Amino acid sequence: MLRLCGLQFLLLIHSAVWLHLECLSVSGPLKDMDFNVQEGGGPRILHQFTLEPPAVSFRASGEKAGIIDIDPKTGILYINGSLDWETKQVHKLQVESVDESGSRVKGPYAVTIYVEDINDNPPEFNQTEYKGVVRQNSRPGKPFMYVYATDRDDPKTPHAQLSYSILHHFPKYFEEMLFQIDNATGAISPTKTGSYYLDPLKQDTFTLVVSVKDMGGMTTNAFASSVDVVITVMESLWKAPPTIHIKENSTQVHPVNITKVQSNEPDVIYDLFEKEKLPRLPFSVSEDGTIYVTEPLDREEKDMYTFYVVSKDSTGELVEKPLQIQVIVEDINDNPPVCQQDLTVVEVQENEKGGSNIGTVLATDMDEKGSLNSRLRFQIQSQEPQYPSGSLFYIQQDTGTLQLTGPSLSKRDSAKYSLTVLVSDPDFKTICDVEVHVIDINDQIPIFEKSDYDSVTLSENTPVGTVILEIQATDGDEPATGSSLIVYQMKEGDPNNTFIIETDSETNRGFVKINKALDFEAMPVYNLVINATNPEPLVQGVQYNESSLATFKVFVTNVDEPPVFQKPVYKTEVSEDIPVNTLVMTVEAYDPEGDSVRYSLEGDVRKWLRIDSVTGQVYTASLLDREKEEIYSIEVAVSELNNAAQKSKAFLVLQLRDVNDNHPQIATDNPTFFCYPVSGGEKTLIQAIDADELLFYSKFTFSLADEMNARNNWEISKYNATHAYLSPKHGNFEEKVYDVPIILNDNGEPPLENKVNLKVSICKCSTENSCFIEIDRQHSWPTAGQAIGILLGVLLIIGLEQRTQKFATSIARQSPRVTSWCHSKGPSFQLFNCQTKPQSYRSVPQQGTILSA
Repeated sequence: MLRLCGLQFLLLIHSAVWLHLECLSVSGPLKDMDFNVQEGGGPRILHQFTLEPPAVSFRASGEKAGIIDIDPKTGILYINGSLDWETKQVHKLQVESVDESGSRVKGPYAVTIYVEDINDNPPEFNQTEYKGVVRQNSRPGKPFMYVYATDRDDPKTPHAQLSYSILHHFPKYFEEMLFQIDNATGAISPTKTGSYYLDPLKQDTFTLVVSVKDMGGMTTNAFASSVDVVITVMESLWKAPPTIHIKENSTQVHPVNITKVQSNEPDVIYDLFEKEKLPRLPFSVSEDGTIYVTEPLDREEKDMYTFYVVSKDSTGELVEKPLQIQVIVEDINDNPPVCQQDLTVVEVQENEKGGSNIGTVLATDMDEKGSLNSRLRFQIQSQEPQYPSGSLFYIQQDTGTLQLTGPSLSKRDSAKYSLTVLVSDPDFKTICDVEVHVIDINDQIPIFEKSDYDSVTLSENTPVGTVILEIQATDGDEPATGSSLIVYQMKEGDPNNTFIIETDSETNRGFVKINKALDFEAMPVYNLVINATNPEPLVQGVQYNESSLATFKVFVTNVDEPPVFQKPVYKTEVSEDIPVNTLVMTVEAYDPEGDSVRYSLEGDVRKWLRIDSVTGQVYTASLLDREKEEIYSIEVAVSELNNAAQKSKAFLVLQLRDVNDNHPQIATDNPTFFCYPVSGGEKTLIQAIDADELLFYSKFTFSLADEMNARNNWEISKYNATHAYLSPKHGNFEEKVYDVPIILNDNGEPPLENKVNLKVSICKCSTENSCFIEIDRQHSWPTAGQAIGILLGVLLIIGLEQRTQKFATSIARQSPRVTSWCHSKGPSFQLFNCQTKPQSYRSVPQQGTILSA
């Protein structure tokens, strides 16, 4: 193998050129070979073929481009120069070996050299300068011209991947660019700002400097070229017309040409669409952009239309942005005045002065508001009756306000006047009917039929709502009006509104009723003064006098009433540990007649309280106990000293506050046991309870007493605030009942401690972790035969399966002792409660049943 390295290898070729070589360490026999060679780079060795006798040399032919050859003696294939991808991308040669006589030994073999491209060509624009035309108001993003550049490098590589951008923008009088370019296609279009602001009257020419880079423009060593793009702004023909005015109810033949729009683009398609949803759009557009109104318009139906006209190309894409068309419908006088009421009724008092405004005739016109077409004028055409004058009324011609022209009206002359009012606009007339009612004035006062209604005597227990007197006054004004309606009131003698007077509006008769309970002790006699008035004010110069007043006396007689408590419920809160004879509250009552009263307690079943019969002071009579009753409710009675039948009652409620006076205990609802023999790891859950309020036993501590070797045999671990686990510390337990001394502490103030001996059974268990308990027959237990009968009867009742029945038979065979069975799923026939072993450390013990024979 030939090994050539660095700058030291010298080949004397036909041109006698020293080759600048890189390290060559590849050689081999003659065969077909392919080489990838990067263009440029200068002379280089590609490969060395080895001679195989009888061959003594090599020769090459083919596309050698004058710089590719093989040294005949050494077999070195080399390039004496630089390849150019842009000139030729593939060179194909044939290499063979020959002997001394020049005859071929091996070959020819194909040697192919693929030239790899490098980025050695900058992009070039296809023009030295570009010119384009953009139309004013062109749609943003729609291209109006393109620039194009090419790159001689390999298009399959990033070397020829081009990216366009705008370097400069002249002139630039906005911060935002007016033009944009697609970096991939070279398409130039107006930006949103440009679409809005391009105007040939302000600036008709712009110059853009557009750059193109190869390598996708993503590297700093990419080649770049630039070119000037001169853009001329052309005025747009696509402009919205000014607001269009159309008179309503036109008699022209429709459709009528109203305006025209035009696009700079040829062959566009015009179309209309609504700004708001209408039942129909009475406009159309023709192929040449002419807009028509298709039917007569009615301003009273719609006074303005706003819609858009668009231009589209053959694909349906918008060519320009939509133009807004606004049409105002002009009014003509085509609506007559309309009376707002079929009949306008005006009321006038008799004493109304001349010139007073007495009402308004209202009318409307649907023509345009504020125009002459809707201007209305009013005129009185007739008056009936024309007594005492034919011109009693005047109407303001522009407002419709009615006025009296002369002296006051008199109901004696006429109670009603009928007017016809002519209402007109410039072209139409309408008649509105008016009635003027003359109202009687309140010039008569009510007069009582008698001024003194004597007196009445009532017991103080007369029911509220009782009518005690009927009164009557008359009024000379017009009936069924505010001038003649009478309102009765207590003017004097009733400061507490004990009485009320209701009026019959048809007869003006008054009914005096009791409004509040009478009280002889508070008010034995009422000297009442009643006045009669009208809801309508009296006319000037007329006043109420003594004729509108009446007197009446009410005598109240006494009725013996029971005593009255100051409050219906007396409630207090005390601590449960207060001493006997402690004052807890005082109740108060009085007798309406002033008699002495006596107090007593009723319903004090626990005998906790006593009451001083004279003062009403309530004391504790014995020690209280919140654990028996937290809220102690009884009744307190009060009666007259001389008449015990006159008695009243109130509630007395004692709320007891808890003190920590109960020691914690172990809940013993279920026996505690472990299966014999003890294997270790067993746990059972025990629970602490306390009769005190939750505040004092919401948290317990469990520990073992230092006695009976408890701490060597047992262990206690916390489960939660009220439960703990008890577990044996070893397996050396006998089959018997153990007393486990446990110390419990609550969290009261002060805390209480209690030592409890918990009985724990170590017993044999069934396969279902149920405990067998042997029971001595000598304590009056049933015989074996009786046990069989009892057990079989129970099993028949609960319907246990055959497996359970066989188990019962085996129990009956045991003698002289009979074993009881504890199971967590026992029947309802219970003699004792039993506790099964928890299935897991987190489970709370289940309850079961002991069956014994």
